[in-house]
Amino acid sequence: MEKFTYTIEQNLGILSQSTNGWTKEFNIVSWNGHPSKYDLREWSPEHEKMTKGLTFTVEEMRILKAALALIDLEGETIE
Repeated sequence: MEKFTYTIEQNLGILSQSTNGWTKEFNIVSWNGHPSKYDLREWSPEHEKMTKGLTFTVEEMRILKAALALIDLEGETIE
């Protein structure tokens, strides 16, 4: 397995925390020294392990932000 590197450059928010201490986080991360991307995934308490996640370029974030602005979550529930 090929080794990879990552640097969490900025934490933009923790969305939730599970009972085992893992947190679902929205961060700005540089992977393998490449330009930073917005990143959404779960992390172990010491940020040594992570789940598969989603990364977004600035342009993708612009599109996502516009799409999220169209959603009215007031009174929303998911069953």
